[in-house]
Amino acid sequence: MEIERKYLICKDKLPVNYSEYPCLIIEQAYLCREPVVRVRKQNNEYYLTYKSKGLMEREEYNLPLTEESYNHLLKKADGAIIKKKRYLIPLKPYTIELDVFQGKHEGLILAEVEFRSREEAEEFNPPVWFGEDVTFSSKYHNSTLSQ
Repeated sequence: MEIERKYLICKDKLPVNYSEYPCLIIEQAYLCREPVVRVRKQNNEYYLTYKSKGLMEREEYNLPLTEESYNHLLKKADGAIIKKKRYLIPLKPYTIELDVFQGKHEGLILAEVEFRSREEAEEFNPPVWFGEDVTFSSKYHNSTLSQ
């Protein structure tokens, strides 16, 4: 079960040192949107992911892929390929996953924080540099952005 909150981030409110944190280079594409089935390249690792319906809470399963399988499935993608840099910023006891989008969505910045329980997610107080809470808007799901 994935439980996460998602926030819009204004570029001028980003921490000045965000690019000093560990960074993942992500490329992903969607094979299906209901249910969500995607392929992802994350640095030099490859995955096939299934996600159930939901906004703050949903089932998620990741299966490893080979580079060859990833490239084969990528050709079957429905919609645009999403490209982003994901910075991993510690916020004890959590990690902020700061997604800085590239390509078609250049300028879009989202922050996600994952939780162990719904209660924890509901009690979360975001840092002052976080913008609008878009957790309950499917508009900011990557599967929607790929359209």
